[in-house]
Amino acid sequence: MSYDFDLFVIGGGSGGIATARRAAEYGAKVGLAENDRLGGTCVNRGCVPKKLLVYASRFADHFKEAEGYGWSPIQTQCNWQKLITAVNQEVDRLNGIYQRMLDTSQVKIFPAFARFLDPHTLQVGEQQITADKVLIAVGGYPVRPPIPGIEHAILSDDLFNLQEQPKHFVVLGGGYIGVEFACLMNKLGSKVTQIIRQDKILRGFEEDLRTEIQESMIKHGINIINNHQLVSITKGEEGLSIQLKNKAGEDDAMSVDALTLAALGRKAKLENLGLENTAVEVKNNAIVVDQYSHTAEPNIFSVGDCTDRINLTPVAINEGRALADTEFGGKSRIMSHENVPSAVFSTPEAATVGLTEIEAKEKFGEENIKIFRSKFRSMYYTLPNLDEKTLMKLVVHAETNKVLGAHMVGDYAGEIIQGVAIAVKMGATKADFDATVGIHPTSAEEFVTMR
Repeated sequence: MSYDFDLFVIGGGSGGIATARRAAEYGAKVGLAENDRLGGTCVNRGCVPKKLLVYASRFADHFKEAEGYGWSPIQTQCNWQKLITAVNQEVDRLNGIYQRMLDTSQVKIFPAFARFLDPHTLQVGEQQITADKVLIAVGGYPVRPPIPGIEHAILSDDLFNLQEQPKHFVVLGGGYIGVEFACLMNKLGSKVTQIIRQDKILRGFEEDLRTEIQESMIKHGINIINNHQLVSITKGEEGLSIQLKNKAGEDDAMSVDALTLAALGRKAKLENLGLENTAVEVKNNAIVVDQYSHTAEPNIFSVGDCTDRINLTPVAINEGRALADTEFGGKSRIMSHENVPSAVFSTPEAATVGLTEIEAKEKFGEENIKIFRSKFRSMYYTLPNLDEKTLMKLVVHAETNKVLGAHMVGDYAGEIIQGVAIAVKMGATKADFDATVGIHPTSAEEFVTMR
């Protein structure tokens, strides 16, 4: 049978674009539907604009720290409107780059919503198209849980459209998105309160990392209200009333003239895709795929956040390229989801790769795990005489001496762990780390000198 396209991609985010371009390189005729801006969450409402705000938030500390190095004091403040305008202009520039890349690859773009009529036929805007293979790469979006008054809280996507910086910023949720926004708004000068359901932020991350970041956030003025569940939000003439319930089940409340950010989770954009017209299986609001990103429908594939494997932009890109290599390039390969590094762009910054201490002990037994840990003040903070600590940790398998995990809190943690992740991915041992000469004086050398 003849089809309009060899591959049709639903979703113009990182995973969809990477797959489309790689398939086109192999000579496939490719179409792509995106009813929003190209680039997906990362470029438009996530990684890129957020990291630019993180950069902006750190200048106040740099100005203060410079005094320890002989620079005269600086009295300044951030112009929020100028900052947010510059950030959005950069997003616009990147959108244009994605458009040009797809045009260069001769991928036909449909600025419309696409849904399945059957496994090979899609309704794309006002027209029907057919495709031999179809990729679902629709990503995810922040959700508002069914809590009374939650509509009065903004979502993470909305922050980049604010024309005024909030004086008091309340964050609901202790995941990495909530933590990052709490830290950057605090450093930009807003009063910040963060409400979390657990004892500590960043559930699922290395315990030492969670503790170190939370203690530092509190030390720098963020009010963390832990072990509290959000019950409702009420809007009045003087602001918001936030009703809470503590761990003991007792009612609590706070009244704030504040902007409230709900960072309480994300879900896949699967609504109205017409998946019921295919054999694609959905479980726990995620598309079920195998290691090759195949769904239960032989000609339909899925990558990225909508599969809920590891919801990171580089993972979606790698999954998509592996799929294109396999299906169109004659190079069968899979994306390995082991030892994927990640970072939390909080202040202080954190990064991690491999198993946590708890995960390693559960997998291999407590007696088979050795922990190497170092906590110190980096040289940078000696002249400003600031009590800012760096934490580094290695999780090692005692029998094989293999490094199972590496974790860090401190300046440039993401940049440092990216390099360490290569060693962990290759199966390096603690002896390999020990045999590596450190670059002195750096914080990074601590990873090869820990005893």
